[in-house]
Amino acid sequence: MKKNLLVSACLLGVNCRFDGKNEKNQDVIQLAKEYNLIQVCPEQLGGLPTPRAPSWFIIGDGIDTIKGLNNMRNEDGKDVSKNFRDGAKETLKICKLLNIKNAVLKEDSPSCGCNKIYLKDKLVDGVGVTTAILIKNEINVMSENGIRSLNKASIPN
Repeated sequence: MKKNLLVSACLLGVNCRFDGKNEKNQDVIQLAKEYNLIQVCPEQLGGLPTPRAPSWFIIGDGIDTIKGLNNMRNEDGKDVSKNFRDGAKETLKICKLLNIKNAVLKEDSPSCGCNKIYLKDKLVDGVGVTTAILIKNEINVMSENGIRSLNKASIPN
């Protein structure tokens, strides 16, 4: 029986990015041979529309956001921290409901970034809001860049 794997919907070709486009990734799609791919877009789950104004951190990263810091703004200057927290919480609910222990999320995203996020207009080390809440809840998270060298036995059980 295949295990469930959480995946950023944009990596599967869903047009849910801020610009209404996707980041379809054939390496990620190939994981369907070994896993049930459960697609999510945390930003949509948090109530943000598609397309939407791009968002970024003004201080810190997703760890700070889930602790309650309102540290995210969109291009229009609106505080979107609550939307990102809400989307992360909804994503976590899906993981708990479906007993998901592993996730492949979109690098550089304010929700899903695993190693890099945007602090204003600079790409820096950090994690997105959804990645932060998943890691806090002992769910293994990797970016689409991390799966290129994986074989089916490499994703933790």
